[in-house]
Formats: sequence, structure tokens, C-alpha cells
Amino acid sequence: MFDDREYRKAMEEVIARFQSEMKKVRTGRAHPDMLANIKVEAYGQFMPLNQVANVTASGGTLLLVTPFDPANLQPIATAIRNDAALGLNPADDGRVVRVPVPPLTEERRKEIVKTASAKVEEAKIAIRNVREAARKELKTAELPEDITKKAEKTVDELTKTFTDQIDAAFKTKSAEIMTI
Repeated sequence: MFDDREYRKAMEEVIARFQSEMKKVRTGRAHPDMLANIKVEAYGQFMPLNQVANVTASGGTLLLVTPFDPANLQPIATAIRNDAALGLNPADDGRVVRVPVPPLTEERRKEIVKTASAKVEEAKIAIRNVREAARKELKTAELPEDITKKAEKTVDELTKTFTDQIDAAFKTKSAEIMTI
């Protein structure tokens, strides 16, 4: 008998990874996950921002980055400033780094949606790769034809369900990005 649990789990992991990526996509509001990809040079190596500082959102237009070690204040501000994809200009006051999040222009919003759509395609490709792995297993397994057909149909239904989830999440995120 064909067991689809491992393929369902793999597709669920793709969805979780996709949702995590969507959280990092900038919308018009300040959100701590916006800085999730920032790497700060601290203690002689590059470390994720969340390991050297605490990031909080203050209102909808300001992020506050409080370093655990005040010596990392400048490297944090520099790392945020150097990330061209974000286009943010942080300022430090000696204790915290204030990162004002300017409102997005219509053109910039469209660029962000386009970037997010690339992540959608990556997630769909990952789902299709899982489907292909399941089909390969079905071809090599010596199962009766009716069970093989039923299992292929189940895998295709799983694929459709998870691709629909990706599309729904992207539609929601696009609406959020385009909302002023």
C-alpha cells in the first residue's frame, strides 16, 4: 500500500517555509520580521540580527533595535543601512537604533509584489518536486494498477490543495502590500 504521509509532511514544510518567507516581505507597516535577514558583523563573525539585538515595532512606522551589547550599536545600524532591498535609513541615539519605515510608493509596492511572486513560484516548484518524488516511488513500487491510479490521484489532490494554499497566502499578502 502507498503511504502519502511523508509527502504530505514535505508539502507542509514547503508551506511553512513559504509563510516564513512571506512574513519577511515588507508591507507598508513596520514589522520586526522585516529585519529577519539582516546579518551583523559582531564578535568577529556575521550573526543574525536576532542574536545580537531585540527588535520591536513601535507604532506602524518605527522599528526599535536594542542591542544586547552596546558595542554592537554601530555594526547593527551599518548592517541595516547596507541592505539595499529594504531601503531603510537607521539612526542610533547611543542606546537603541531607530529605524523609521517610510511609506511605500506605488512603484515600490509593485516591485515588492513582483519579488513576492518569485517566492510563490519557488514554493510551487518545491511542491511539484515533492509530487514528482511521490510519482517516482509509485512507478518503482510494484502495486496493482488500480491502487497506483488511486495513489496518483491522491498525490495530485495534495499538490492542488497545497498550491491553492500558496496562492491564497500570496493573494492576501499582495492585498496587504498594495493597501496604503
